[in-house]
Amino acid sequence: MQNWLHLLYKLPRNPSKTRVYVWRKLKRLGAVLLHESVWCLPCTPKTKEQFQWIVLEIQELGGEASLWESHLVLGGQDETIKKEFIEQVDQEYIAILNELKKEQFDLVSLTKKYHQVKSQDYFQSELGKRVLAELQGARGRDQ
Repeated sequence: MQNWLHLLYKLPRNPSKTRVYVWRKLKRLGAVLLHESVWCLPCTPKTKEQFQWIVLEIQELGGEASLWESHLVLGGQDETIKKEFIEQVDQEYIAILNELKKEQFDLVSLTKKYHQVKSQDYFQSELGKRVLAELQGARGRDQ
């Protein structure tokens, strides 16, 4: 059974840049938005610490936030949420693979992008393994 972290928050409407700032931080973590108001991450010591820092930032920005740790009671829902996480990173992995198909590409930039996506790949997407192999192959051809 998977334990999850849920972040609920509320920020003042203005200035809008604070809401965008928090949204970008959550997207960078790879958090998934459930039901249009709850941000979710798998519960690990690292993700818990990252969400705790965001809660503090939200409070410093004049908002309110609460952080919940939970597990789903009904079977099968964990897999649905995991699938959302995998689909999210797979879109990024596909973009990297498409870049690698081009005649010219920036291997350093794509490798950096891969590491960024990998940090959000909480459930080890099979596509991520393929991207890593493609990047290593491209690195071998580049030398």
